[in-house]
Formats: sequence, C-alpha cells, structure tokens
Amino acid sequence: MKVGLNIRSVICLIVILILKAHWSYGAVKLPYLISDGMVLQRNHEIRIWGWADAGEVVKVDFVGEMKETTTGTDGMWEVIFPARAAGGPYEMNIIGNDHSFLLKDVWIGDVWVCSGQSNMEQTMARVEPMFPDEVKNANNPKIRYFDVPDAYDFSTPQLDVTGGKWVAADQENIKQFSAVAYFFAQKVHRKYGIPIGLINASVGGSPIQSWIREKELKRFPEDYKEAVRFQNPNLIKAIEEEDRDNRRKWHLEVRKKDKGYADQSMTWLDAKYHPENWNVMERLDLLPVEKGKQPGNGVYWFRKEFYLEQDQVGELEAKLLLGTIVDSDSAYVNGELVGTTAYQYPPRRYSVPKGVLKPGKNLLVVRVINERGRGGFVKDKPYQIEVGEEVVDLKNDWIYKQGAVMPPMPGQTFIRFKPLGLYHAMISPLHEFPVKGVLWYQGESNAGQPHTYEDQMVSLIEGWRKSWGVPKLPFLFVQLPNFMAPTDDPHSGNWPELREAQRKTLKVPHTGMAVTIDVGEANDIHPLDKKTVGERLALQAFKVAYGEKKGPFSGPELKKVKVKGSKIILTFEEIGEGLNTKEGRPPKGFAVAGKGQNYQWVAAKIANNKVVLDCSHIEQPEKVCYAWANNPVQANLVNEKGLPASPFEVVIDDPR
Repeated sequence: MKVGLNIRSVICLIVILILKAHWSYGAVKLPYLISDGMVLQRNHEIRIWGWADAGEVVKVDFVGEMKETTTGTDGMWEVIFPARAAGGPYEMNIIGNDHSFLLKDVWIGDVWVCSGQSNMEQTMARVEPMFPDEVKNANNPKIRYFDVPDAYDFSTPQLDVTGGKWVAADQENIKQFSAVAYFFAQKVHRKYGIPIGLINASVGGSPIQSWIREKELKRFPEDYKEAVRFQNPNLIKAIEEEDRDNRRKWHLEVRKKDKGYADQSMTWLDAKYHPENWNVMERLDLLPVEKGKQPGNGVYWFRKEFYLEQDQVGELEAKLLLGTIVDSDSAYVNGELVGTTAYQYPPRRYSVPKGVLKPGKNLLVVRVINERGRGGFVKDKPYQIEVGEEVVDLKNDWIYKQGAVMPPMPGQTFIRFKPLGLYHAMISPLHEFPVKGVLWYQGESNAGQPHTYEDQMVSLIEGWRKSWGVPKLPFLFVQLPNFMAPTDDPHSGNWPELREAQRKTLKVPHTGMAVTIDVGEANDIHPLDKKTVGERLALQAFKVAYGEKKGPFSGPELKKVKVKGSKIILTFEEIGEGLNTKEGRPPKGFAVAGKGQNYQWVAAKIANNKVVLDCSHIEQPEKVCYAWANNPVQANLVNEKGLPASPFEVVIDDPR
C-alpha cells in the first residue's frame, strides 16, 4: 500500500513538473519586433511586452522613465509608456530577475505594415538594374526594415513571428529591402523628415484568402472549410511528403533519361561535341508550337557560340544576362557552370569568373528543365554577356535539342497558400505593435476569380482594423499594372475585372489606391519600376494618413457619368489643374456598350475638364468602360501631374 502511494506520488510529481515546464517561460523573453533598431509608432502609447515566469518582476527604462510590472499567470508582461513625438536614437533597458536587455538604436516615427505577394516582396536587388544609383546612394538610418519570415498556421493565431531583425537602409542592407516599401518610405521621409519603420509580411504567389482573419473568412464558406481541413497536421505532413516524393522521382527520371548526359565522356555541353540534327531558334523565345501542338515537357539543351575580341578576356570577370527562363536552368560557359536558377521568375544574372572566357570563340550552353506548360526563354528580355567595355548580344542564332521527354510534373499543393494560414502566423503577431497604416500589393493570384475579390478585400481590411483596434487605420493598395500581350480589344481579360474590384474597394473609408496601369511589363509579372509604385502609394499616404489637402494625389478618378443627347459626359476628381493625355492627343481607350450589344470604341475629347464621348453610333448606351484589357494599348488619360486615370467599367444611370 505504501509502495503504491509512493508510485502515485512520483507520477503526480512528474505530471506537475511537466506542466510547470510547459507553463514556464524562464528568463525574460521579447518578441522579435522589440529589438535593436526598432521603430515605435509616434503619437501613440508605447506598449512594450514579452514573456517570463509567472510572478517575475520586469522593469523597463526608456527615455529616463522607469516602468515596472509583474508577469501574469499566463506568462505575459507588459508596460505602457505615454505617446511621444518622433525622435531618436534612444536606448531601452529591460530588466528581469536574472536577465536584462539593453536595446540600442531605437527610433520613434511612423510604422507601416507592408503585405501581399511577390511584387511587394521584390527586393531592391531585383530592381537594381533600373535604379543603380538608388542602391548605390542608399544611406538613411531613419528608414528601417523588418522582414517577417514566411510561416503559416491554420489552428492558432500566433503571438510572435518566427524570426527577423530590424535593419537600416544602408549599403549593407539596402538590397534586401522591399523595393515598393523602400521607395514609399523614401518619399514620405523626404517630405516629413520622420523615421519610417517598414514591416514586410509578404509571400510570393499568395492569394488573398490566406491573409483574411478567421471571423471574416467565415463569410466565404468554401475557403473557411478548406482552412479547417488543414488544421490537421497529419494531412499537411502526408501532402508534403507526397509532393516531395513526386518531385524527387520526376527529377531523377529527368536525369536518367537526359540524352545530353548519355555519354559521360562527351556531354552536350562539351566544346568537342558536334551537334547533329539540332533545331534552330533564330531569336530567343518560348519553344515553338508546331502544327498546333505544344512542345513536350522535359529537358531542352540550347547552344550558342559567341566571339570576344579582347585579348585579355581571360583576366576579366564577366556578367551573363539570360533574361527569364521557363522553368529552371543551368548555364555553362566553355563547360564551366556559371549559374543555376530553380524556378521561372527570377532574372538570370550570372557572374562568369576570371579564366573562363577566352579570346575568339566561346561556347554558351543552357540546360532548361520545363516542368509543365510551354517552356523556353521569355522574349524581349536582356540576353547578353558583358566583359569590360565589350557587350555581346546573345538574342539570336541558337540551336537546341530535347534531351529528355517527360510528362508534366505532378501538381504541387502549396499549403502555405491555403486560407487563414498566413494571417495566423505572419499578421496576427503584429497586432500588438501599433502602426501608422498598411500597404497592400496583391491580386495577381486572384485574377482568375475576380468577382469575389471586392468582398474579400473589404473583409480583409475590416478584420485587420479590428485586430489592431483602429477603425480608421489607413489601408493603401496597388491596383494591378498592365501585363501580358497588348490588345486593341475594347473589352477583354480577367485582370481588368480584378482592377475594377480594387477600384470599388475605395468605397471603404480611409483607403487609397495607387494606379499603375502605365508601369507594367507585357512579358513580366514582376515589373521593375517599383519606384513609381512606391511613390504613388506615398501620394495616397499624404492624403489618407497625413491629412494633406492640396493634391492631386492620384490620377483622374471617375466621379459622374451623364448622358446628353448623343454624348456621354464623364466627370473626374483628382484632376489638379486639368485633364490631359500623355501625348497631347485626343483621349483613347473609351468604349461603350448598347443594350444587348458588345462594347465598341468611341471617339473622345476633353472639354471643360471633362471627357466627352461621341455615342452617335451606339443604340441605347448602357455601359461605358476605359482601359479594359489585361494590357491596354490605348489608355492615355492623365491629369496635369501626368498621373494616369484608373481603368473602370460603369453602368450608365440615365440612358437616353
């Protein structure tokens, strides 16, 4: 009996120790955001928090003021300092029973959360070819950046991010900054002179559903059902294992089948190999469609000989630019591997080491793995090699041959894109950190389902504002730019549908939209001109977040549509001193649809700072649209500042 009691006592003791270990935080712990170099929101009470053992006393000394608190039973502690004006740098001392932190280089200014998908992620390193001086001259300690690591969680809103640190906009760190966020911060800082903190929580390819708070996500039953489904960790593990196994098997089969490696003594990248029966590609492009049949997937080898005139080329490093390639590639110069990229989107900018190039004839071989769809080279990108002052164009005169024929790679389940996951892991931990506002650049991944996007945007904004506890939190977003093949059709494409959903989101108070219909690239979903995007977001911030009155802050915004006889008269806001066009020619890009009819182009003119459409050939006009295409070629309406009008589609209220 006594032994039994002892055994039970031991078991109870073990259970108590396990529970105590689970509840215990040990030494004082801080969230990643509260660290050296941070920017705290000005004119807002300053909340500093963290974790420690229950009952532990924590003291915080900041700008000569000491606050003391006792850690609660939940292991959390917090102190509140009164709001302060912009300034810094300061130090903050956080003291626990056995451990303390001295945080240095702390600033007070305006903090902006930057979120969305890859165009918000796109770094200054990626846009450096367009803005070399911006990168070279960046040196502003009052612009700070915190990059939230990618993470997801479908079950629980997280209290902290998984890592990250604050860095300054200097030569050591500038290339890792989000380009949109940096150019935004630069313009705001130049106007107001205050420190700017940027918290970037973005994930390339992510749809809006993955960023919506749970309460608002329930408005979309199918999405919420999917979120609940992925609360099962065993399901996630099984899917991830299957995806890894499928990719591994596919790539092993590719390597096994590849004829370019069949003869190990003489591969297709060897200079001594003599190609026979290879196809000719006169100018780099995607693989040709022959007799209506798409080219097969697998491996393709591309070869090109080029000549260098300098005698000392072997002593020089070179830069090899290979545009973008679908999907992955390995590039060899004279048999030496000089670069490889594992997926489609990054620009190929490879360094060729000294000793690889030689005077006269050189050989460039690119092995391309095409996983699915139509592979090859994206045309009209930079394809060249730069050696000292010599630049050799590589766009023309290639030969190629398929090395391995494969079925399309099995599709992958991008678990991190499932609804709710990114919100829980990457946005929820930020809500305790007061901010000035939000910058949002997302929509490409939802372009296939544009009709629900307006409701999703409204829900996302509402949820984020409630979680931050700021009903009027400024929310600024980027309207999708022009993309894909230009078209002269008056009404086509999914992207204009999504742009319209974004435009309609402006009905939500304290929002602003940067129009970018003129800064996209037809052949790249990641256009380089992020400076224009960031600066147009800054214009919106001046109005929405900083209360500036003297605009314009955007391009012309449609205000009213009126029918008068055979004319439709469009009235716009945000015109400044007047409407104009980019070339000084009559406005283009306007189309009208009559009752039960398709859209037709209509002539337009500017009169009394309004756009007047000639609809004499349209019976019973019902709708009018502007710049309604994935990549409209005719949109040219701007205001006196040169800012472009947003694409739109409206139903005419008073048809004649």
